[in-house]
Amino acid sequence: MLALFLRDIRLSIRAGGGALTGVIFFLAVIVTIPFGVGPDLNLLARIGPAILWISALLACLLGLDRLFQADREDGSLDLLVLGNDRHMLALTVLVKCLAHWAGSVLPLVIAAPLLGLFMNMAPAGIGATALTLLVGTPAITFIGAAGAAVAVALPRGGLLISVLVLPLTIPVLIFGVSASYGAVADPDPFLQPFLILAALTLFLAVLGPVAAALALRHGTD
Repeated sequence: MLALFLRDIRLSIRAGGGALTGVIFFLAVIVTIPFGVGPDLNLLARIGPAILWISALLACLLGLDRLFQADREDGSLDLLVLGNDRHMLALTVLVKCLAHWAGSVLPLVIAAPLLGLFMNMAPAGIGATALTLLVGTPAITFIGAAGAAVAVALPRGGLLISVLVLPLTIPVLIFGVSASYGAVADPDPFLQPFLILAALTLFLAVLGPVAAALALRHGTD
């Protein structure tokens, strides 16, 4: 599993800079927001956590089609499916999800504090948003694994993955933004939505790889 993790990390770096593409898209969305809402710094500070979360969510969806596509093209996906039973295949998908998150999504989390400065956010809001992104973005990857497994056999499955995954990520977005706002808005709590966000990630860490493994095995059959 460690060898598989390191292999997928190397592939994500080699396969066209997925991390760089996500960060550039993340930056492009953040830079264009002030042109749409105006130069009101107080307004930008209020909506900053929501904008960072929405931008990160959309950037996460960009690379989901590459989660299994490279393995399908070189034939290794068939070996992974046929060479493992149901439980081991789910564990294999979990490792691939972690490698995809580390290679493509973690750079977005690292870049989030710097982009939060562009939105005139307070230091507490920047720290809370970065922490919620660190905890919540793996859940998006786990959900996306199931969508990527369903669409892996399709020639242009990238758009289908976004359509399938985006509605399922709404709870993660709601609790991530709520926790981020709770760190800067005094009446709103931070700990409760943050713990729910962590629980969603742990729950989807089990459900997502299992669903993706079933979809991959059904597609191979």
